[in-house]
Amino acid sequence: MRIVVAHNRYREAQPSGENTIVDSEIAQLTDAGVEVLPFIRSSDEIPSMSKAAKALLPISPIWAPRAQEDLSRLLTTHRPDVLHLHNPYPLISPWVVRTAHRHGVPVVQTVHNYRQVCSSGIYFRDGMICQDCKGRALGVPAVVHRCYRNSRAQSALMATTLAVHRGTWRSVDRFIALTSAIADHLRDYGIPDERIVVKPNSVPDPGRPAPLGDGFLYMARLTPEKGLDLLLEAWRRHPVGTLGTLRVAGDGELRPLVEAAAAERADVVYLGQLDRAGVRAAVEASAVVIAASMWHDVLPTVIIEALASGRPVLGTALGGIPYLVGADGPREPAGTGSAEIASAVPGAGVTPLPAGVVTGTAGWVVPPEPAAMAAAFPVARAGAAALSQPARLRYEQTFHPDVVTKRLLDIYASVTRP
Repeated sequence: MRIVVAHNRYREAQPSGENTIVDSEIAQLTDAGVEVLPFIRSSDEIPSMSKAAKALLPISPIWAPRAQEDLSRLLTTHRPDVLHLHNPYPLISPWVVRTAHRHGVPVVQTVHNYRQVCSSGIYFRDGMICQDCKGRALGVPAVVHRCYRNSRAQSALMATTLAVHRGTWRSVDRFIALTSAIADHLRDYGIPDERIVVKPNSVPDPGRPAPLGDGFLYMARLTPEKGLDLLLEAWRRHPVGTLGTLRVAGDGELRPLVEAAAAERADVVYLGQLDRAGVRAAVEASAVVIAASMWHDVLPTVIIEALASGRPVLGTALGGIPYLVGADGPREPAGTGSAEIASAVPGAGVTPLPAGVVTGTAGWVVPPEPAAMAAAFPVARAGAAALSQPARLRYEQTFHPDVVTKRLLDIYASVTRP
């Protein structure tokens, strides 16, 4: 099988889980014997572009003529079986879907965000969830509020791009929804069920989990939508030291908040931005990983990393987080082993829980409110040992590279034309 993987890389100065996932998926496909033809552009290329190329940038999200020429040449030369698209903005453009179809190549797209509808892609504005552009032919609110790169001009361009390419997206042969929540988003957008497949991302297997550490770990960009202020407010509702240690890793505009909390309380430790070895050490030192997102977070990779290491997760009940921890109920696809996992948890679903706290097969979810998260901390700390093995089992059955890569190959096969 020969696959073109198309992706516009985000700037390296802005750490991107999507870049990491694409690189990992390419490696996994190659290891599985697939011939991968990368069609990669990077936003880091923009500053070094010629004046002529920069002059075309305003239209590139809509069309990107140079990318279409390069892709046409690649498709003609190599005659691939499938084009797998990730992020098309700004240098590739959704137009690559039309270019691939013109060459008779089916298109699969992994949906990493909500940019079919939302110019910023995250349904979040001014500190709260926003869906003002949902159901509109043109996302005028995005322009008014400068939702794309804090620019009215660029927001107008992105809103126009989304309007122009509504038909383009609806022609994609198969959408990969990373979670059941993204599948719901696509159905709401008008994509029929038969063209949606739920397939999450994976992370490499770190091996047999180390014994549980103590306390909690939060790893994320320190930005408003990731919920750092929610987490710290909930943590302050408990006396110092009663919950073990709260470790915070990452960087961003809210860094002063965690630095102040670490100075104020002995049970808060700021770890800064970690490399891979640092991440592994921080996970092993902790018992529970926290995902405090305030937006409909699609698929926080940190959760999969936690499950792989046998660490249950305490998260907000938004976006893909309930799916990841096995708390999204009947929408979870068959074959994930959730019944087997649940049966391994003593007293699962029996012990009374604080209001708003829901136990999944690999963790807990709560409303994005300080009181609910504060109430869940003691529950998670007490239940971490019971959910450690089920967390690892959920990773092995749903998020392991062998499982996910096989699922991806099946998706390619389903759209390949004889």
